[in-house]
Amino acid sequence: MPKNGRKAKPTTQRLYDRIADVHNIAMKLNGYRASVAKYLRSLDLRLDIDSMVLDAGCGTGLVSMAFQDAALAAKRSVALDLSFKSLAIAREELQNRKKQTVLVDPVQGNILQLPFADNSFDLLLMCGVLEYTPLDDGLCEAARVLKKGSPLVLLPVKPSLVGSVLEVLYDFKIHPLASVREAAAKYFNVVGNHKFPVTEPISWSKTIFLLEKK
Repeated sequence: MPKNGRKAKPTTQRLYDRIADVHNIAMKLNGYRASVAKYLRSLDLRLDIDSMVLDAGCGTGLVSMAFQDAALAAKRSVALDLSFKSLAIAREELQNRKKQTVLVDPVQGNILQLPFADNSFDLLLMCGVLEYTPLDDGLCEAARVLKKGSPLVLLPVKPSLVGSVLEVLYDFKIHPLASVREAAAKYFNVVGNHKFPVTEPISWSKTIFLLEKK
């Protein structure tokens, strides 16, 4: 069975249903949420109270909560993931927040077959999820649900020592960053590639591409 194709769906779902609790604790300890929130605050995303946001491949909700921490405007946010257990944790984490700046709806689904109409969202967030899919398929589907000119904030796992360890632990395949850039250019303008400061743990495994739908 291929490691990053459509047939891998049942295995990926079972993996994250099994490890969701441990994964959630690890993500809390490594400071990813604060790093992502700081980056989002630095952007001019042109969102307002009517904006719709999608966190595709949300896991236990880290990026959705980072969006809330950034205090950005939106009408509603959707947190989508394949894993039922991860979504249950995300729902609990979001409900336990003292204040939700944006209403978040957890939705179970596959990022290769997003259950939304074309041109539905004003912002799409994707963190460490395209490693489970063919790049072109994942980016094409992301572009489909985004409005023209809207941003995709993409956080791929970058080739590194830590990334290699994560490949084994999470059973995915890292895409070379040059391949990510090349594939993205078919559907998006590549606005920038942010590198996290080395003092932030997220820099050991992730980078950020800011993309804009053509």
